[in-house]
Amino acid sequence: MLALGAERDGRQTRPVTGPPVDATAAERTWRLRRAALMDRMALDDPRPGPVAAAAETAERLVLHDRRHPDLVAGPHHPDTITLAPSRRLYVRQEYAAWTAAERTGI
Repeated sequence: MLALGAERDGRQTRPVTGPPVDATAAERTWRLRRAALMDRMALDDPRPGPVAAAAETAERLVLHDRRHPDLVAGPHHPDTITLAPSRRLYVRQEYAAWTAAERTGI
């Protein structure tokens, strides 16, 4: 995650032999992984602080995906999942789709 943050901020570049990195996609990956981490932390510690942090990072991912709908990986767009009080279900959907794509090399 630190390497993704450094790459996103321009402090570190990806090796020349790797695939080209789109800055918007790199930012989304960073936001998605951060939101997933915060969600897991809130599941382990359901006190108000961790839950609020998870909701905040999930909302930031949703805002990013609204601006870049072509990067949404799961079957439901951010505004489709409205039953939950936070956007954490959306984060779970997107993280599952992202990891599935990573495993298959898509």
